[in-house]
Amino acid sequence: MRVLVTGGAGYIGSVVTEALVARGDEVVVYDDLSKGHRDAIVDEAVFVHGDLLDRAALEGALRHHRVEAVVHMAAASLVGESVRDPARYYRQNVIAGLVLLDALHACDIRPLVFSSTAAVYGEPAKQPIEESDPTAPTSPYGATKLAFEDALRWYDGAYGLRYASLRYFNAAGATARNAERHDPETHLVPLVLDAAAGAGPEVVVYGDDYPTRDGTCVRDYIHVVDLADAHLRALDALRSQRPSRVYNLGCGGQGYTVREVIAAAERVTGRRIPWRVGPRRPGDPAVLLASSARIAGELGWVPQQRGLDDIVASAWAWRVAHGVGAPV
Repeated sequence: MRVLVTGGAGYIGSVVTEALVARGDEVVVYDDLSKGHRDAIVDEAVFVHGDLLDRAALEGALRHHRVEAVVHMAAASLVGESVRDPARYYRQNVIAGLVLLDALHACDIRPLVFSSTAAVYGEPAKQPIEESDPTAPTSPYGATKLAFEDALRWYDGAYGLRYASLRYFNAAGATARNAERHDPETHLVPLVLDAAAGAGPEVVVYGDDYPTRDGTCVRDYIHVVDLADAHLRALDALRSQRPSRVYNLGCGGQGYTVREVIAAAERVTGRRIPWRVGPRRPGDPAVLLASSARIAGELGWVPQQRGLDDIVASAWAWRVAHGVGAPV
């Protein structure tokens, strides 16, 4: 299958590209490299340097490479930044997304797997979150992802687009080739490993008085390889003419607290990690866990790397091998 991956030079997109190429698909990565890395793209994939807002360039790539399906990973994805600059998020996540949908319609390309987020739920009333639970995003980031999901539903009804929207929280871990390389970095696992390596400041734990087992927030952490597998399964389901669907991706179980992530990193690295408690961040729910029962039942997806130590160890191994924030 000939698949175009938007944002394929980014963290999750590059691992999805690795997985597609490994199983024999022909992959075209379409990325403007504003946040991605050219060296993250495997040699077997074709790279097109392009902006999703450039309809002519996008449609040209789709036609030239005879693309049959799309995995849409490109997005602006920082919650705090979205509050400060909502215009950017509506432009990149909604307007650029509509340009993509129009190009797909013009080229008669129907299967689309969308990298969404459980941020569309906002502060849910129950845990774990199910796909049928109300959506009430509390940030422009979540709102723009939900707006694009709404567009997918209407394009499906009007034009026959078929899609799978995957809602998940925290990707973590690494492959031998790719890991998190954000600037600025906001995700807990790489921040903790930066502190372990002496390449970053002490870790700030935002609140330790939540009603959880150790007072810190509980979140899902899913290995990026498992996330890539979910994208491939969703793509295959669409290719076999299954209807459009929304799926949550969760790690299962009770999730992990912030302090448990720090403790896991200390075990993996053998180093003491400096951290301090800061004030709660507005809008931070105590617990966010997603139920993945639907995708397990329908597509057989079950995370294979659930252990927190294993997830953290893969990210640490990548750093050691690549000299990024190398251990002191």
